[in-house]
Amino acid sequence: MKTTQRLQELGQSLWIDDITRDLLNSGQLKHAIDELSVTGLVSNPAAFEHAIKNSTVYDVAIRKKLKQDLVGEDLFFELALEDLRHAADLLRPIYDQTDGMDGWVSLNVSPFLANDTSNILTAAKDLYVRVRRPNLLITIPGTKDNLPVVEEAILAGVPVNVTLLFSREHHLAAAEAFLRGIERRITAGLRPNVVSVVSMFISHWDAAVMDKVPNALSNQLGIAIAKRTYKAYREFLSSPRWERAFNAGVRPQRLLWARTETKDPEISDVFYVKALAAPLTVNTMSENTLKVLTDYGDLGELMPTDGGDCEVVLSSFGQAGIDIDALAGQLQDEGVASFVKSWIELMMVIASKSATLTQEREAV
Repeated sequence: MKTTQRLQELGQSLWIDDITRDLLNSGQLKHAIDELSVTGLVSNPAAFEHAIKNSTVYDVAIRKKLKQDLVGEDLFFELALEDLRHAADLLRPIYDQTDGMDGWVSLNVSPFLANDTSNILTAAKDLYVRVRRPNLLITIPGTKDNLPVVEEAILAGVPVNVTLLFSREHHLAAAEAFLRGIERRITAGLRPNVVSVVSMFISHWDAAVMDKVPNALSNQLGIAIAKRTYKAYREFLSSPRWERAFNAGVRPQRLLWARTETKDPEISDVFYVKALAAPLTVNTMSENTLKVLTDYGDLGELMPTDGGDCEVVLSSFGQAGIDIDALAGQLQDEGVASFVKSWIELMMVIASKSATLTQEREAV
C-alpha cells in the first residue's frame, strides 16, 4: 500500500499546492487523483507566474483574452478560473462521494485588496459565482482586519480557505470567525453546511530561527507550534458550541497544513509530512514532495491530540530568547508581504507576455 493511501485511511486528506494548465492537460493531476490519493488542490500566484513566463502553454488563451480587451488582474482571473473549473471537474467525483467534505480547489482573492475589507467580500462572492462549480474555496488571508470578511463570506454561503495563519491564536481567531458566520446562518434559517479550511504554515518557523537557536533545537519549533495548534483545534471541535453546530448539520472546519516542503537540506523531504500526520486535517504539498512520499514507508506515530511535548519544547525556545507571539505576528506580516510581492511579479509577467503577443499579432 502506498504511503499516500495510508495517510488517507488514517483520516488526512492530501492536496497538491500547485496548478498550471500543463499539470491539467498532461494528465498529471488526474494521475495524482487516481493513483496517489490526492483529493484537492490549492493554487498560488508563483506557480501561475512561472508557467506563464517560462512556457507557451497559456499563449493561445492570453491572445483570446487580449482580443476581448482584458488586461492585468481581469485577464489573470479569467485564465485561473478556466484552470480551476477543469481541476474542479476532475475532483468532482470525490466531492460528490464525500458529500462535499473533500474534492476542493482553492483560489486567492487579489492581495491588492488586503486593506479593503468591503471589496474583499465583494471579490470573494464574485469569484465563487463566476467559477460555476460548487467545490471552489475562496482563499482569504486570516489577518485580524480580514476576519470579519471571513465571517460575512461564510454567512453568504461562500466556502473559505483562511490562509497565512502561523499560531494557535491565529487559528482560533479564524475558527471563531467561521463559527460566528455559521451560527448566524443557523439563526437565519439557512443551511449551515458551508465548508472552510484554516491554513497553518509550519516550516517558516524553523527557517526564521535557524541561526538564532542552539543546534539542538533545529527544526523543532514548527512541529511544536503544530502540536499546540492541533490540540487547540481538537478541543475546539469538542466544545459545546461546536456540538450544537454539529447537531444543526455543520461540517467541521478542517485544519490544513500549508506548504509542507522542507527548507533545510539537512533533513528529509518528508520531515514535516511525517510529523503532521493527523486525522481531520489536510496536508498540502508540491508534486515533488508527493512523489517522494508515495514510497516513503513507515510514517511512525500520529500527531498526539493532547499536544505531546509541545509546551516543553516551546519553553526551550523561550529560554533561548525566542518570543513566540511576536514571531507569529512577524511571520504573518512577512507572509502577507510575500503574497503581494508574488502577485506583483505575476502581474508584471502577464503584462510582459501580453505585450509580446500583441506585437507578434501586429507584425503578422
